[in-house]
Amino acid sequence: MIRPSWDEYFMKMARVAATRSTCLRRQVGAVIVKDKRILTTGYNGAPQGIRHCSETGCLREAAGIPSGERHELCRGTHAEQNAIVQAAFHGVQIEGATLYCTHQPCSVCTKMIINAGIKRIIYENAYPDTLAVAMLEEAGICCEWIKAEK
Repeated sequence: MIRPSWDEYFMKMARVAATRSTCLRRQVGAVIVKDKRILTTGYNGAPQGIRHCSETGCLREAAGIPSGERHELCRGTHAEQNAIVQAAFHGVQIEGATLYCTHQPCSVCTKMIINAGIKRIIYENAYPDTLAVAMLEEAGICCEWIKAEK
């Protein structure tokens, strides 16, 4: 029997979270883990009680905005943001945790990750945001790429 490593295991969980996404452009999932225990999960989509992009259409697509730019022009909340907000909503301590995410965090999520005290990020897919990379390096947060499963 071949068991997945802990990183592989939690990345699979992030992929499952991504299946709940309502984004028309990219499905992203995130899992926050501490001491080999899942604390929270998140996926990208509209806030609670707000119509999803699958119902309203994509504002960014309609405006021709490229990936990685103008994050504020979107109805959705990113998976990482939703996982962090879920921790705050339920009073879950995530300082020192690891974030597993299907995609490398953007600069907006990176600022939240830094302030939340997350110390390690594992991701599968690159994202075009050099500011995020620079801020993670400056903050001393370990950011690791794990090869996507086929």
